[in-house]
Amino acid sequence: MKADQTLDCFGLLCPMPIIKTAAKIKELKVGQVLEVVATDEGIKSDMPAWSKATGQEYLGLEEKDGEYRVYVKKVH
Repeated sequence: MKADQTLDCFGLLCPMPIIKTAAKIKELKVGQVLEVVATDEGIKSDMPAWSKATGQEYLGLEEKDGEYRVYVKKVH
């Protein structure tokens, strides 16, 4: 999946990937996609929940060798 920006949360534990995502998404323009790279398995459930709570669009997750790439589209 193509992202407009990537946020490196490698090695960070919950809730830091979500906190950093919340700050980073504010820098994007509506319609842009943020890729979050993380190693904390909690992101699999945390990011869809955060996206729903904040009204951003959760686009999905790719998992490979313990690394998670999550995609969120800025809606507003």
